Amino acid sequence: MFDNLSERLERSFKILKGEGKITEINVAETLKDVRKALLDADVNYKVAKNFTDTVKEKALGQNVLTAVKPSQLMVKIVHDELTQLMGGETAEININARPAVILMSGLQGSGKTTFSGKLARMLKTKKNRKPLLVACDVYRPAAIEQLRVLAEQIEVPMYCELDSKNPVEIAQHAIQEAKSKGYDLVIVDTAGRLAVDEQMMNEIAAIKEAINPNEILFVVDSMTGQDAVNTAKEFNERLDFNGVVLTKLDGDTRGGAALSIRSVVNKPIKFVGTGEKLEAIDQFHPARMADRILGMGDIVSLVERAQEQYDEEEAKRLQKKIAKNQFDFNDFLSQIAQIKKMGNLKDLASMIPGVGKAIKDIEIDDNAFKSIEAIIYSMTPAERSNPEILNGSRRTRIAKGSGTTIQEVNRLLKQFDQTRKMMKMVTGSKMGKMMPKMKR
Repeated sequence: MFDNLSERLERSFKILKGEGKITEINVAETLKDVRKALLDADVNYKVAKNFTDTVKEKALGQNVLTAVKPSQLMVKIVHDELTQLMGGETAEININARPAVILMSGLQGSGKTTFSGKLARMLKTKKNRKPLLVACDVYRPAAIEQLRVLAEQIEVPMYCELDSKNPVEIAQHAIQEAKSKGYDLVIVDTAGRLAVDEQMMNEIAAIKEAINPNEILFVVDSMTGQDAVNTAKEFNERLDFNGVVLTKLDGDTRGGAALSIRSVVNKPIKFVGTGEKLEAIDQFHPARMADRILGMGDIVSLVERAQEQYDEEEAKRLQKKIAKNQFDFNDFLSQIAQIKKMGNLKDLASMIPGVGKAIKDIEIDDNAFKSIEAIIYSMTPAERSNPEILNGSRRTRIAKGSGTTIQEVNRLLKQFDQTRKMMKMVTGSKMGKMMPKMKR
């Protein structure tokens, strides 16, 4: 995400390194490079020009403190302006009504249906809402089937009328269903087209008029760059939507949509999709995204994702086992499962300050744990609970059963033993004693 832009901006700031002060000449040279980096990232030309003009004005108006280097000051100004460019404050979704009705809009292939499922799951788990997913794409049976599968996976009901070709009536009936059965959140997935056309616009405008949604979200594929911004503008003119959802931010996106869309349509980005998994959805935080664009990581989001998987009772149980040096391979498997639920491994690693750049060209497969899991699953229950009994013949059997080598098995056992010792040391320290209190 934003790897190329981050690298280009870093190179731009190097122009100011070694400079004793900010001058009109070195600022102009730096910002010329910044503007080119933004344009290469597919940022709207007018947005890029206004951005660099504002940064220049603020940079030349600053008195640089002796403790602050010109390049450091420029990074801060660019960070603050990137944050403002993307909306400044985090925008909340309006779901105060009961039932709250959310209308999804966007082109075919933008990720509307998948995002509907992700949003339903998020609001169900984080806000304790009872969602009803509604299939209003009457033209594509595959879209209805996709929503049904998603609904089953997240254990949420879905409403559809297979014999109806009237999406307005389906949406109205779904809201009546929600009221009668006590669902307090209705997410309406609508039909998309390969391009903006009058029929689609008239249809979704009619649905909006009929159900008066509390929130209209425009879902857009961030990999389409400036096309995404132009489409957002057309949809906004007809629907006056409340917020934008950027999908596929985990792909090879240049970031132009994220940096341009707020300025062009004056509507906040509310959510981003960061992968295919149903957990891969984040609320959009402009300041945190600016951190990531400038290579500063996003440790707050990383901690939040970890806390979503955090089970206080499980943590207390594990702490007792670690203190008694009883942490075993069953516990290890449980920890791997929690990490995998947090999302794409490379995306997680890039949230740690300084790591994103280091792993830019390294492929971190989501199957990175596959061989470890295969080795552990090839152990007997007794071996998982008592790693000490793993002698040579047992290790040979495990290697054959897991399709790995004896060297890989030995390496895992050595790493596991080192991890065990380190965890016992941490648990016995003051830091370990403080860990259960950190959630409070």
